[in-house]
Amino acid sequence: MQENKNLALNAAAIEKLCDGPTREVDIEVVAETGSTNADLMARLPVLSRPVLRLAVHQTAGRGRAGRPWLTLPGGMLTFSLAWHLPQAAHNLLGLPLAIGVALAECLNNLNQNVQLKWPNDILRDGKKLAGILLESASASDGGTWIVAGIGLNLQVSDELEAQVGRALADAPWLAQMDRNLLLAQLLNALVVALQQFGQQGFPGFLPRWNALHAYAHQTVHILDHGQVLHTGTALGVDLHGCLVLQTEQGQVNVLAGDVSLRASA
Repeated sequence: MQENKNLALNAAAIEKLCDGPTREVDIEVVAETGSTNADLMARLPVLSRPVLRLAVHQTAGRGRAGRPWLTLPGGMLTFSLAWHLPQAAHNLLGLPLAIGVALAECLNNLNQNVQLKWPNDILRDGKKLAGILLESASASDGGTWIVAGIGLNLQVSDELEAQVGRALADAPWLAQMDRNLLLAQLLNALVVALQQFGQQGFPGFLPRWNALHAYAHQTVHILDHGQVLHTGTALGVDLHGCLVLQTEQGQVNVLAGDVSLRASA
């Protein structure tokens, strides 16, 4: 019975475990929805405060480039955070990477030993543990509302891996942790990072991202819809969050967009 209690999610319990600044975030927990990102994106025109929306199960979760994000009820944390930033949308290129830094550092403080894959994945033992989907809309009073969607694998089944078509990482120890405490710690880290990004942009996150870079100094391919655009040595990211590659033709700075990274065999 105690285990089930630890795994139950409750908005009031999460709020009590949050640090001071994080208590400005309205927290919502629902048993099921299509997509927490879609829910919040639809509400952006009327939001006046940051909102965290967490679903025990998502039926229409999405990843980058419109790819489906498959979930296992109870085996993942799936949530989205709506937040207002003072910058215009074109100044937010490094934001997904900054969010990745915040999540990775929080997970590493929980002894998860994770790294970052450009532009928005968190890896454990070379396999995907978590992903980030960032969407945005201009705010009527200036700046930008962003919705950061997070999917974190806690327990992954063989059936889910078969559906996804590749091996996934999970975190069995985190799966046994009080879910409210885990969510509060992740949210605390996100709020600190978003406040910092609002004041300083991506440069303050640059050395932290590069220190967590999973493919530092390795040969990688950059793909666009399955076609190789670039092959080179991954040096890290620049001040805008672009991946810096050393290719045979010289240095290339790759903008994220819908491209993806693959390690060389």
